[in-house]
Amino acid sequence: MIAHAVWLYFRFPLSLRLVEEMLLERGIIVSYETIRCWAKKFGPVYARRLRRNAPNPTDVWHLDEVAVTIGGRKHWLWRAVDQYGYVLDEIVQVRRNTKAAKRLLIRLMSKQGGVPKCIVTDKLGSYGAARRQIMPAVEH
Repeated sequence: MIAHAVWLYFRFPLSLRLVEEMLLERGIIVSYETIRCWAKKFGPVYARRLRRNAPNPTDVWHLDEVAVTIGGRKHWLWRAVDQYGYVLDEIVQVRRNTKAAKRLLIRLMSKQGGVPKCIVTDKLGSYGAARRQIMPAVEH
């Protein structure tokens, strides 16, 4: 029960009260304050285990961007995931151009320690231009 509560709290973007409510639906009565104490005590161990069990980077990266409004201004959330849906990187930028795509690809290469065999995109021109400049041998 403790492991499940801590898992819910750290795995999903849930508040302590939402975790409390989810457990209550399963017939487990526990306060959000108790969940907070469990998260504080067992959270670091769980986080280390999550990092250790993180999948190895794959050879296929899926890249996409979506418009978001922050403080009344339009921004772009650029996201990269592997073929299994594991998030490799996210970055918020003001522009949706080649320079922004290059910044994402450079961050990805440094975090992943190399380049993929293939990238899959929505064919936005910025991705193709950035890929040709930074990693021309990668299939697109």
